[in-house]
Amino acid sequence: MKITLDQDKCVASGQCVVAAAEVFDQRDEDGIAVLLDAEPPADQAADTRHAASVCPALAIHIEE
Repeated sequence: MKITLDQDKCVASGQCVVAAAEVFDQRDEDGIAVLLDAEPPADQAADTRHAASVCPALAIHIEE
């Protein structure tokens, strides 16, 4: 699994961080999401998929 995050689309809702804190974080200055792990381990796959599904801006893309 490879994750990409389009920060230009991000609306700083923080849903990705709530869903997958090991994979995503937010910048302190503006709340825009930051990708911590572009290739998360298998045990984080479900949380990462959930993060992508709840992103209101559809800024998270998963390549299997």
